[in-house]
Amino acid sequence: MRIGYLECFAGISGDMLLGALVDAGVPFDAMAETAAALNVGARLEARKVDRGGLAATKVDVITGESGHEHHSHDHEDHEHEHHDHEHHEHGAHEHAHSHAHHEHSHSHHDHGHEHSHGPEGAHDHHGDHEHADGTHAHRSLSTILGIIEAAPLADAVKRRATRAFQLLGEVESAIHSIPIERVHFHEVGAVDTIVDIVCAAMGCEALGVASWRSSPLNVGSGTVHCAHGTLPVPAPATLALIGDAPVYAAGPAMERVTPTGAALLRMLDVSYGPLPAMRVTARGYGAGGRDTPGEPNLLRLLVGESADVTADSEPIEVIETVVDDSSPQLLAYVSELLLEAGAWDVYRIPVQMKKGRMGVQLTVLSSPDVAPALRELLLRETTTIGLRWRRENKMALLREFVDVPTDWGKVQMKVARWQSGGVANVSPEYEMCRSLAHEHHVPLKEVMQAALRAYAELETAQKGNER
Repeated sequence: MRIGYLECFAGISGDMLLGALVDAGVPFDAMAETAAALNVGARLEARKVDRGGLAATKVDVITGESGHEHHSHDHEDHEHEHHDHEHHEHGAHEHAHSHAHHEHSHSHHDHGHEHSHGPEGAHDHHGDHEHADGTHAHRSLSTILGIIEAAPLADAVKRRATRAFQLLGEVESAIHSIPIERVHFHEVGAVDTIVDIVCAAMGCEALGVASWRSSPLNVGSGTVHCAHGTLPVPAPATLALIGDAPVYAAGPAMERVTPTGAALLRMLDVSYGPLPAMRVTARGYGAGGRDTPGEPNLLRLLVGESADVTADSEPIEVIETVVDDSSPQLLAYVSELLLEAGAWDVYRIPVQMKKGRMGVQLTVLSSPDVAPALRELLLRETTTIGLRWRRENKMALLREFVDVPTDWGKVQMKVARWQSGGVANVSPEYEMCRSLAHEHHVPLKEVMQAALRAYAELETAQKGNER
């Protein structure tokens, strides 16, 4: 299984991930073509930079006829008339998406990453619009999703990017208590974030990674001054997006994880933990704008094959909880609901809890994509007040179904085969055998034994024909 591991020791932002992807081997020309395909008046530029003595790739989004760079990491001391947040010196990022209804300009403080705080503080407006002076235009979420849908891009790229923007919109809607239809993005910041997210989606698809993982997130510290006042790092949108991801703060006071970076982690359905056993085949370093002495402002990406599983494995989510105050009937009902909702398997184990109490451990196995819904179902339908889950690897033999005749009727056999083609296991389908046994008033075991004999005869005949 191909793994992508993000080492977020200096945080993560849109431009940092783009740089890491290019550095790891994603063709920059393909990424630049993706930016152009969006038709939003933006282009990409990439260059090699030095961060703490390490060579890394810096990718910038360039917009407008003047070639203004909206990833503000290496801006010189000049005002940014299109943005409305003034940062304290320890703030790292440019808040490109949140605005008051009047113009502000940036102070000439350094910025650490591109970090368009997008769209934190999004406007509560009813349509796309532009201010009278032509500067502060805004785009609605539906407009941005329309831009993505209209672009000549692969469906997988569109799906990833659309999910990221929907997550951003949902977070802003909740933070500001407004309908998601009324969330708007600042024109400059929206372009910047659209390009970041869509190009990141394209780059991640190009790598062919099946499972994305990450180290705990260094979110930074300090405060940022924005339209809502002085707020602590991480900003509200970032905090909402990262959810229960493991976080910490280290290094100089600055913002290190942006809303765009957090949305990208969610887009990739990242799981968190230490570096897994893997054979590294590619690596890349993506640079933020500021060169922080002693602590390289970098995102490192490792790509490789899992070293502890075979190529035919797949990720599996294991969800567990223990209850001691539910009836067996309730747990049986919940198990049925979980299977109907997409769980692969559900099983219950009696356990002894503290103070001698007897309880039941409920374990759910599922694919990672349906795990969030199953966790919510457990909390809603059982009396538990907490869950735990982890991601593991699952390997399954190839399976096929073969019908064989018996004296009482046809029985379907489940045949498990090795990758080489040899038979590993054979079993008759229980429900068909049960139905025949009931209909003909014969013992179930006789029907199942007859089905196994019939399959053995069929297999012997096939081998004879091959000779």
